[in-house]
Amino acid sequence: MRHIALKSLTLAAIALPAGLSEAQAQPCATNFKSAGVPMISTITYRTWDLIPNRKPAAVLGPLARAVAADGFDNVQTDKAGGVITAMQEVTGSGRPQFLRVTAKASGPATRVDIVFTVQAGQIAEENGTRSAMCKIIASARR
Repeated sequence: MRHIALKSLTLAAIALPAGLSEAQAQPCATNFKSAGVPMISTITYRTWDLIPNRKPAAVLGPLARAVAADGFDNVQTDKAGGVITAMQEVTGSGRPQFLRVTAKASGPATRVDIVFTVQAGQIAEENGTRSAMCKIIASARR
């Protein structure tokens, strides 16, 4: 059984429908969800949060640095699309895990979504994954 070492594990984002007001937003940890069967199927972890009074272009740099600091490789930033992609291979199996972070305008805020995908046959501890994802999002507030 292979376990994924969670540095402060980060995750990737899929843009969910925008248009939520800041008052409707919930904190990152509350928005966290996972889907999949550990060791049997791909597990997808996702969360989101709003960064008030920051433009998407202003948060991409801090988010990309936080992703890299969390041990992800091949960090790619698409400034025009507001997307950061990265991968992480910590098991020695040659089977990477993928992260996608998106930053999209949502009223006067930026909505940051993160999606982290773990391949079948691998697992990531849920509490550590949630914490790491929220830490990455929090980097956009600085």
